[in-house]
Amino acid sequence: MDVHTQLSQLSSQSREALAGRIRARLLEAEAAGPDHDVAIVGGGVAALTLALEIRSARPRTRILIVGPNPHPVPEITHTVGESTVEIAAQYLRDRLGLADHLQNSQIRKMGLRMFFSHDGNADIARRTELGSSTFTPQVTYQIDRGRLENELNRRCLLEGVEIASGRVRSVDFGAGDHPHTINVQHGDTVSSTTARWVVDASGRNRTLPRKLDLRRSTEHDCNAVWLRVATEIDIGQWSDDAHWQARLIEGDRALSTNHLMGEGYWVWLIRLASGSTSVGIVADPAFHAFDRFNTLAKAQSWLCEYEPQCAAVLASHEDLIKDFRVMKHYSHSATKVYDGRQRWCLTGDSGIFLDPLYSSGLDLIAIGNGLITDMISRELDGENVVARSGISDSLFRSLTDMWLNVYHNQYPLMGSPAVMSAKVIWDIAFYWGFLGFLYSNGRFVTVADDPEVVPHLEGLIKLSNRMQQFFREWAAVESSRPVAKFVDLYAPLNFMVKLHTAMMGKAADFTAQFDDNVELLHQLAGQLIETVLTEKSRTFSEDDVMRQVQAWQQDAFVREVRSIYRRRQTTSPINRDWILGVTPALEFS
Repeated sequence: MDVHTQLSQLSSQSREALAGRIRARLLEAEAAGPDHDVAIVGGGVAALTLALEIRSARPRTRILIVGPNPHPVPEITHTVGESTVEIAAQYLRDRLGLADHLQNSQIRKMGLRMFFSHDGNADIARRTELGSSTFTPQVTYQIDRGRLENELNRRCLLEGVEIASGRVRSVDFGAGDHPHTINVQHGDTVSSTTARWVVDASGRNRTLPRKLDLRRSTEHDCNAVWLRVATEIDIGQWSDDAHWQARLIEGDRALSTNHLMGEGYWVWLIRLASGSTSVGIVADPAFHAFDRFNTLAKAQSWLCEYEPQCAAVLASHEDLIKDFRVMKHYSHSATKVYDGRQRWCLTGDSGIFLDPLYSSGLDLIAIGNGLITDMISRELDGENVVARSGISDSLFRSLTDMWLNVYHNQYPLMGSPAVMSAKVIWDIAFYWGFLGFLYSNGRFVTVADDPEVVPHLEGLIKLSNRMQQFFREWAAVESSRPVAKFVDLYAPLNFMVKLHTAMMGKAADFTAQFDDNVELLHQLAGQLIETVLTEKSRTFSEDDVMRQVQAWQQDAFVREVRSIYRRRQTTSPINRDWILGVTPALEFS
């Protein structure tokens, strides 16, 4: 006899009594609350760091992480993304308290280093080199992701975070104030649990964006492949040229995030603490079709053609290559990343991934996790965060849209050392003076409380976007090959030292320092444009160059930043030797 038949045979009094017992049990379950305050889908760095940050901010928060892979994970065959820059380094070291792990189990990074193509790339000492001759004061790291994940997992367990192994099959959102239900499959068993908040950190699986139709494609269409080789590749030993060897005052090139640059592509080499080296190819398909390097054999052949020194080194260690992975059209975005009304968030690659060139992935995790922690902690303590989540969502997506423009349609510039070296210095200066400065002063999470800062942020976003357009315009009319062989992007440049130093620690007067940074960045933009425009104005015989010069001269933005440069340069002069090909070139050796 089925349930419906049994119920139909009950008297009206019995049916009413049964309904009363069911209502009572439902009320008891609702009064008991959800099983967890926060359920995090995914067990990688984004999930583990978020759990630690929430527990630090609100220790009583009940957190569940559901990840597909049990820990410990292997170190050498794991997630790509080994380099950190200042925001991510500060997040891991200072906010999450991982200083001992980073110092003892990872590698101190010696900044970003680029080698631009020259004469077939057979001799690295003949390539224009951009990098630092010294360590910068604020320490950054090369991260072995498997090693980091294992440490984060260990610390989460010590902090009382519950970690379950399995795959989240579905998330059912509770209506109104009701909790969400998360359905998890482990082997052949499917179980359910409830949580007030759910955060998607599932990476490129993108659990919630698929469910909620949040996925947004980007026009930045580039591809990547990478491998790990179980030996330490030392790029500093690729030449015994005495002048080349003497450029560095301290450290060595193998500690840098090394990029081999060419038109439409770059190749990374990153040494890992486990004794391995990560090697990757990233390319724009407009210049290098993906099917030219999307297998290990093809990648080796491609390197032989474009980066023969690197290819030869890899060939000598071919038996030590441990893995090979591909990622086609890796860049993606989302139409929304936070929802305070429905109580869900996205973090890490689940929401937005831009480009690996400047190692921004962990930076976005640091900024995003801070906004999520602030929002969830407030809501669990009884605050209505619907409006706050809307502001934070708009802020994060505006920043990432700006950040995307740093990469979109910029891969052609990689074949122009003059343009690309200036762009890299500008990009780092802007990052230090704006994003890094706001993060070190805890100002991203306070934007919702300080609406007056929004116009300043919009002004800086406009500045960044216009400068990225300028680099494309300049590259279209730049044909010179700089004679400088080494551009030290830190120590000789007073504006870089100033912006980097200002980013360390909290400012004594945030508003005054921020205003000065903004002025300095406009001065720097004006200096670059003024220098390039003056040089190109001498090229009377080339019509396309003259048309571009006239367009710059008529541009209101260009006039404004040139004016700021001239005004500030008389009282606060900045170095100009970083602009290759159009100023006297220096050999820093």
